[in-house]
Amino acid sequence: MSDDTQDGNSSGRSLMERLVHAIGGEPRDRDELLELLRDAQAREIFDADTLQMVEGVFQVVEMRVRDIMIPRGQMVVIEYDATPEEIHAVVIESGHSRFPVINEDKDDIVGTVLAKDMLRFSSSDPAHPFKLDDIIRKPTFTPETKRLNVLLKEFQTARNHMAIVLDEYGGVAGLVTIEDVLEEIVGEIDDEHDTEEDADIRDHGDGRFSVRALTPIDEFNEVLGTHFGDEDFDTIGGLLMQHIGHVPKVGEVAVIEGCKFRVLSADSRRLELLQVTPPVPE
Repeated sequence: MSDDTQDGNSSGRSLMERLVHAIGGEPRDRDELLELLRDAQAREIFDADTLQMVEGVFQVVEMRVRDIMIPRGQMVVIEYDATPEEIHAVVIESGHSRFPVINEDKDDIVGTVLAKDMLRFSSSDPAHPFKLDDIIRKPTFTPETKRLNVLLKEFQTARNHMAIVLDEYGGVAGLVTIEDVLEEIVGEIDDEHDTEEDADIRDHGDGRFSVRALTPIDEFNEVLGTHFGDEDFDTIGGLLMQHIGHVPKVGEVAVIEGCKFRVLSADSRRLELLQVTPPVPE
């Protein structure tokens, strides 16, 4: 055996021994495992970015499609009988790369179109007459109750990047992309088309909202019709942490002035995403 191999094995054993020593025994449940991993990171056995991704993986296992989907009302779609110029305008305006294609309304989705497939078409080019049927792709559907880890595996297996989300009655509830799932693991993936408005609050249309923890309290009040004060805290996440008294864990629920908060995403240091059900107006 070469010296290089011996050094590699020694280094591998050293890392494993340090991790086992940090864990100090077999964890009894997931929460204890996470606490031990956080302790190991504090001992600099691995870095904070690695810990964040590990925590994200655990969160994805607990979350469902409805927790992160783009609601039906915010879906950018293309009509089946649209002209190339109309489709190009939608692509340029939205900056998206994939679009559901609808027939009569958003419950009648007949396929999906990729923006890159539209580049070679123009209604004024007789050499390339436009036919949407030439580029339309079969849509992928998924129930809103599916766990995110299962959906991610299906995306990988099918090499698909977008799915139409169906509610319990078979109607279209929204859409979800592989980027939406990956953001729950690695954190927000911003591009030049993202806006703060899109990132802060999403209305799911059934009395539930997905809210970023960094949403300013005044914006939260304006959208959800609440009346929380912002004298002590600027963000809704800060308000929730003050109410609970610690950094809440994923799945933890609190009710403040009739407004129900459920933690969808968090790590050991901060809140990230909340599901909020505001009180019903009298």
